[in-house]
Amino acid sequence: MDLPGAPPLPRIAPDLAELAGRLFAEMRATDHDGTGITRETYGPAETLAMRRIEAVAREAGLGIAWDAAGNLHITLPGTDPTLPAAACGSHLDSVPQGGNFDGAAGVIAGLLALLGAQRAGPRARSLKLLVLRGEESAWYGRPYLGSSALFGSFDPKWLDLPCLQDPSLKLRDAMAREGADVAVVEARQRLLAPQSLSHFVELHIEQGPVMVARGVPVGLVSGIRGNFRHPAARCLGEAAHSGAVPRWLRRDAVLGAADLAMRLDATWRTLLERGEDLVMTFGIFTTDPREHAMTRVPGEVRFTLEYRSESERTLEDFWQLAEAEASEIARERRVRIELGSAVRTPPAVMDARLLALAQRICTEGDMPHEVLASGAGHDAAIFANAGVPSAMVFVRNEHGSHNPHEAMDMADFLEGAAVLQAILLQGAEALRA
Repeated sequence: MDLPGAPPLPRIAPDLAELAGRLFAEMRATDHDGTGITRETYGPAETLAMRRIEAVAREAGLGIAWDAAGNLHITLPGTDPTLPAAACGSHLDSVPQGGNFDGAAGVIAGLLALLGAQRAGPRARSLKLLVLRGEESAWYGRPYLGSSALFGSFDPKWLDLPCLQDPSLKLRDAMAREGADVAVVEARQRLLAPQSLSHFVELHIEQGPVMVARGVPVGLVSGIRGNFRHPAARCLGEAAHSGAVPRWLRRDAVLGAADLAMRLDATWRTLLERGEDLVMTFGIFTTDPREHAMTRVPGEVRFTLEYRSESERTLEDFWQLAEAEASEIARERRVRIELGSAVRTPPAVMDARLLALAQRICTEGDMPHEVLASGAGHDAAIFANAGVPSAMVFVRNEHGSHNPHEAMDMADFLEGAAVLQAILLQGAEALRA
């Protein structure tokens, strides 16, 4: 298939497809924890997976470099070093007991793209694969750690975040243990200039059910939802005997927090009816197991609240509404609701020119595809918001993500990898058109 003024859509060679299958299998064998895949952010398993990719790239003669944040840069040099490089990449860390394809699919697809381009012969523009640290927020409560450090947007306060699985371990210590130069990151030194890249493209499994339901192997992402997260919210009331205190004298923390959840759910439904883009989740909702009992009116409930949207305005408005509802419920139930400060990640829009190129590639290649927004966050959002024109390719995946049952079919992966390679190779020209 020939695009006007562009080379044909590259397909993945059989031996490279075999390499991809072997890498997925080796990572699964190494990182399976008995239930799922666990590669902790700035942990030994993440580092080992990165070293595995490095070894393949080094053997192929590609350029290798590690930056101060511990990100791995793999380069196929071009003949004209004055041209901005075309880049791709993703992450290798996982949530605890996650799946084998979240992040890893994008890294392996990028490796195949560079190896395939290497075989095709010299080209003017360098190609880069960025294997990024710490995309998942499951370990330290903050996503995009490696990509944020790339562009100097890593907040030094994050270095003192405790590991959610092991509070005795601080992020700065984990980073130093895995070879990062914490002082450089803390100084917010930019590790990569946005203008040094012509564009960035990331492949990822879809983490929802849309593509399976629609029967399409490849998705093209229009934008990535931003989010506000309240990881340490709580409702404080007064503990009391369940039989001795009547309703009108209770300060029930559970009912106060439940009221907030139900009111915000009703607002969410109304906003959807108005055409707003929003999702909302109370991901943790718990009383203290050291104190709670069937016969005790709970005096404290701890919970998390997260909401996501493609619209920064919607996020701001929903935050203000949540605070207002919390204040009203506090007065009505004589409790105190503390949402805490919001951890914010801004939305990102994928480049319209790269999206049009991807649509043309799929259409002319008779490849079924779907254009959709990403409800989950991805490193591509950091690149887009740093001013690097960005694109994303989704690959169909059953059973969602962040669980051991991710089920990406290799045939779908190879279709997505071919689209990624085409965008990587042709994207700079599409941006000039």
